[in-house]
Amino acid sequence: MRIEQDRNAGSALVDLPVLSSRAGRALLCVVALLPAVVAWGCSGVVNSAATQPPPQTYSVSGTIGPASGGSGATVTLSGAAAATTTANGTGNYTFTGLANGTYAVTPSRTGYTFNPSAQTATVGGANVTGINFTATAQTGQTFSISGTISPTTGGSGATVALSGAASAATVTDSTGNYSFASLASGTYLVTPANTGYSFSPANQSINIGAASVSGVNFTATAQTAHSVALTWNASTSTVSGYNAYRSTASGGPYTKINPSLVAVLNYTDSTVLSGTTYYYVTTAVDSSGSESIFSNQVSANIP
Repeated sequence: MRIEQDRNAGSALVDLPVLSSRAGRALLCVVALLPAVVAWGCSGVVNSAATQPPPQTYSVSGTIGPASGGSGATVTLSGAAAATTTANGTGNYTFTGLANGTYAVTPSRTGYTFNPSAQTATVGGANVTGINFTATAQTGQTFSISGTISPTTGGSGATVALSGAASAATVTDSTGNYSFASLASGTYLVTPANTGYSFSPANQSINIGAASVSGVNFTATAQTAHSVALTWNASTSTVSGYNAYRSTASGGPYTKINPSLVAVLNYTDSTVLSGTTYYYVTTAVDSSGSESIFSNQVSANIP
């Protein structure tokens, strides 16, 4: 066995003797790629004379009950777009002309608290209805929890969940700010979330005594994408291509990861998860579709 260490790429090449079979047996080596961010772009020609149809829009609607508390309540929309409206005499409200995206809906009216204090509504190709609230006349003082998620690349449009003494969810504005209003005294847990980001701290426990709490801030960090680059030696027999297989257990069972036959001697697995060890083998396939036995196994530990 011969092992070569690539000092620049930080990867190991495993080279074992070739074993033969009907289609030939492929040797496999693995290179764990260093974290990298790849930006893809495209360009095109726009015909200024072409008329594009207007984009389709949707609505978010609901009811604030009972009518005694919902009638005349102000409803605020934030997240993918910002707007305000006033509930009608029966507590119904509607936001129209909305593009696909995630929104936070927050009702308010002097002298009332609302359950939940805010809700998220995700528009995805259809109108969203039933975003309802219950209004309760205040019998005591209420407070708020607010903060900022930074930087704005990870904080803008993040979802913030409130649990504990009350449950609610809201979406940060374009600068990463969020707020929960009309909260009674008690202990709450604030948890941010945004696809592709981790947060520090992951959540915060907040105790409201006799005053509002501000400055409940979080830092968003873009998660690093990982991939594993597989390369192997050519089969000693004439073949049509190769298949790559993966398992999370040494020795299998293995699952094929390439959607179609690989004609070259390499393949990149970009569906790996952090903190997981994967085990790979390859096979060779001849023109009749006959497939060789598995190659030697190699592993890749994803940080």
